[in-house]
Amino acid sequence: MNDLILKKTPYLDKIQSPADMKGLSRDSLYHLVDEVRQETIHIVSRTGGHLGASLGVVELTVALHHVFDTPQDKLLWDVGHQAYPHKILTERRGQMSLLRQAGGPSGFTRRSESAYDPFGAAHAATSISAALGFAVARDLKGEDHNIVAVIGDGAMSAGMAYEALNNAGAMASRLIVILNDNDMSIAPPVGAMSGYLSRLLSSRSYHSLRKMAKDVASHLPKSLETAARRAEEFARGMVTGGTLFEELGFFYVGPVDGHDLDHLIPVLKNVRDRAESGPILLHVVTQKGRGYAPAEASADKYHGVSKFDVVTGIQQIAKTAVPTYTRVFGENLTEEAKKDDRIVAVTAAMPSGTGLDIFAKTFPERFFDVGIAEQHAVTFAAGMACDGLKPFVAIYSTFLQRGYDQVVHDVMLQRLPVRFALDRAGLVGADGATHAGSYDLAYLGCLPGMIIMAAADELELKHMVATAAAIDDGPCALRYPRGEGIGLDLTVPAKILEIGKGRIVREGTKIAILSLGTRLAEALKAADLLMAHGLSSTVADARFAKPIDADLVCQLARNHEVLITIEEGSIGGFAAQVFQALGASGLLDQGIKIRPMMLPDRLIDHDTPARQYEEAGLTAFHILAEALEALGIRKDAQVAARLAS
Repeated sequence: MNDLILKKTPYLDKIQSPADMKGLSRDSLYHLVDEVRQETIHIVSRTGGHLGASLGVVELTVALHHVFDTPQDKLLWDVGHQAYPHKILTERRGQMSLLRQAGGPSGFTRRSESAYDPFGAAHAATSISAALGFAVARDLKGEDHNIVAVIGDGAMSAGMAYEALNNAGAMASRLIVILNDNDMSIAPPVGAMSGYLSRLLSSRSYHSLRKMAKDVASHLPKSLETAARRAEEFARGMVTGGTLFEELGFFYVGPVDGHDLDHLIPVLKNVRDRAESGPILLHVVTQKGRGYAPAEASADKYHGVSKFDVVTGIQQIAKTAVPTYTRVFGENLTEEAKKDDRIVAVTAAMPSGTGLDIFAKTFPERFFDVGIAEQHAVTFAAGMACDGLKPFVAIYSTFLQRGYDQVVHDVMLQRLPVRFALDRAGLVGADGATHAGSYDLAYLGCLPGMIIMAAADELELKHMVATAAAIDDGPCALRYPRGEGIGLDLTVPAKILEIGKGRIVREGTKIAILSLGTRLAEALKAADLLMAHGLSSTVADARFAKPIDADLVCQLARNHEVLITIEEGSIGGFAAQVFQALGASGLLDQGIKIRPMMLPDRLIDHDTPARQYEEAGLTAFHILAEALEALGIRKDAQVAARLAS
């Protein structure tokens, strides 16, 4: 066993809540930091999760809970993926062995989980807007607690952060924003001098002197008063590098070494006790992956990891010959780009998560990572499409929601051939509802002229990448899930699919199962189960959610007693298109038995994908049960027992 795991945690054992940290000496706090870091590594080694970001904020987390009076003081973590130390210190330590598992804590902050999580998060750049909302609510109610938002430098690339900064800077509400700078190196080197200056600029004595100078300047002619104010702001900007934030209306302090409690705690106390109203930005510099050598040495600082060996840092990644859908997309887009130099690829801070790291290695000059800026990514691609390029925008389904207005206004209305590759379609496992790609079929399906494809397997995805590359008269989207394919031969040449045409996979007579996406494998299993009950079934792969294959839909409805649709999306998606087609053809007037199967109209919590789809009611046994119910056949004991489990 590793000593790191067996090491005692006498300081952490005494912390039942942040209140227990108030009286700790500086030396005790440093011991506590070491133990929280050890605990975080130990937990994530067994559960997987976002390790690097959490390790980088251990000192900051301890300092914040030591200085501020949480949960009365509101502490908001942007994204929330760095909040594991926060959870350990806020009465959830005993539950952390189930992190990101059924019944355990979320991998992000969550209001329903704890009073110490005042605002739920998982997408970037929401914290400052929410914190300003909290600050205004506090002021209107006449209360006097602190509001603190911690946002990373990566999240600062999102436009929403600047919208919030601009709004907050124009208001008098007292608000503290902490910029956790762990990657962009936007600060000068942090050392004793910068630490001293930060303590000085945040101190009461400086603010008293500054207020006195303002009072004197207010009696001067307006031009001299303005000149004095600008000179003071410029001087502080030259010293600290915070001119941008000053211009947005924030009082800037920093940079401060986020791992040095001797600098960090006094500055936090000064910021907490600042008498002046208005927002303040504290710039803290941290190291992602801090305190764990394998993370520090890794290019991504162990941003997201599977279970791993604490001693070696080697992750327990199951070896398989079957590629993931993400990899299939990346490799096949690269192959298409070899044939067409107009193909370019865009992502929003997720090159490896979308498979575009593969594309970038071959075509670095045609690959664009725009940062956490989905709105910009969409319109940026629209601009390239206007001038003859063939952009593929690869974004998780759940993140494209952030750029929806741009999809509508800048792409759809102009009928621009922007191709959206929607990774993580459907349920995604441990990341839970915040990252589930549940809604794209509904929010894209309502847009005129939008072509929507859903791959049933990895070979279909290969064909759909080629098809998307060939579409040149309007926008399209191809969706595919997280995880591995089913092991098909990918040496088969890619073919361009006929737009809006599905395929019959298995012929039958009694029941028709029309699948969109990777539930096709479950549909085929269900057909086998139905055959065991003496019921012959047709299984079809829709391929396209829009334009729907109306001929295929009507054929299935006319020739079968029951039609079941199944999709990995919310209500308002594929089934709505099927009903539209049947209604337009008059077939709904003829008593056809239709059973739409989709994600339930509620959130599915984090769990394994298999269990999530079981809970959602989208397995072969659920399809079997729907068919039997539609036919008025009582479920047998095996089916009933399976569904009950």
